[in-house]
Amino acid sequence: MKRRTLTIIVFIAFALAGWAQGRSPLDQLKADPRKAYGTDYPYEFTTEKLTKAPSGYKPFYISHYGRHGSRYYWNAFLYREMDSLLTIAHRKHQLTAEGEAFYKKFEAAKDELSTGVSELSDLGWEQHQRIARTMYNNFPEVFKKGGNVFAIASLSGRCVISMAGFCQELVQCNPKIEIREQSSRFTLDGVVPADRQNPARRDFPSHKPRYEKNRDKFKYNDNLRETIVGRAFTSTEGLPGSVHHIGDNFINLYTSLPNIGHEGMMGNLITDKEIAERWESSNLGTYSWLFPRQYMMIPILEDIIKKADAVLDGSSDHIADLRFGHDDCLGPLHILMGINGADLDPEDPYEIKNCYQNWNTCKACNIQLVFYRSKKASDDVLVKCLLNGKEASLPLTTDNYPYYKWSDFRQFYTARCNANK
Repeated sequence: MKRRTLTIIVFIAFALAGWAQGRSPLDQLKADPRKAYGTDYPYEFTTEKLTKAPSGYKPFYISHYGRHGSRYYWNAFLYREMDSLLTIAHRKHQLTAEGEAFYKKFEAAKDELSTGVSELSDLGWEQHQRIARTMYNNFPEVFKKGGNVFAIASLSGRCVISMAGFCQELVQCNPKIEIREQSSRFTLDGVVPADRQNPARRDFPSHKPRYEKNRDKFKYNDNLRETIVGRAFTSTEGLPGSVHHIGDNFINLYTSLPNIGHEGMMGNLITDKEIAERWESSNLGTYSWLFPRQYMMIPILEDIIKKADAVLDGSSDHIADLRFGHDDCLGPLHILMGINGADLDPEDPYEIKNCYQNWNTCKACNIQLVFYRSKKASDDVLVKCLLNGKEASLPLTTDNYPYYKWSDFRQFYTARCNANK
């Protein structure tokens, strides 16, 4: 009965959060079809009017986890296979006029693409600088006197550079801020717990989302791969790869291009509208990928609680703790924390889109927990969650949304962590 009551409360909180944002996921997609790029979606900057803190409360500490910013494609195979495919088709005169135009543009850029594989782009750097400045401007009380900040990143270069861009911008906002940056095996448990180089790496339970057993009820026709191939090639005879694989490569390249300044390279071979039409299916795929990893992120949540406790008991003088990692950490953390109902795990595949949208695990996506303290020592410390700069709901009861009591937060998530180790 308690679980059912909590579920109802969470649904209500999620509905309120959705109402505050004003649009359903499908309406958001209509307004911006590029959201269908999912985890490839470049970070969206919007002007958010944040809810005023309760009377007497001021922010004093921020705990943050952010994904690296926009980057080149994560592995070299996409660029290599595309280069081989287009070159063979060009030599065999199997490209359409549209395909030939794409081939010429790809040839002109391929050295840059192959060199940049997995690396942060200029846009990725700019995203983190702008997010840092927005954080500073939103919560000046945290930073105005300066103070100590601790930042950790995965061992990946794109995460380290994202951290550097973010931290550099904070110091430019206020030179009195002192930041210690670290990317090492010593801190992996707090940023990328599943990394094989993490000396504290542990095993955690893994469960598939419940909708998987009803996946056959999701009716979906997708001919986009065949359509793309038909637009690019007069024939695929003798070309490497199946039509399915070739189509997937074209789609993956298309959604990645805005992150590296090459939007438009593929002409009219694919459109945003076509990507948007298949979003609900791709969103299911992302949820199936991230959901089983959620308990692997327990060390990150424990790190958040531990460092906040240290600030509250006076053993730490940090004004902020920053973490820079990857989508396969932030996405599962988003689900583990149940932000905006992401942990609801519905059985109906058509309901997944209402509790999780993969564009929230976009490039430079971030979770910020902002802590508020009252002048009265007897008052509870409050915490507010921002997902990509927008106020978000948590699976906790509160009479003052989007603010939650830290004591409730700590108790709830400590129990969730302990129950799933």
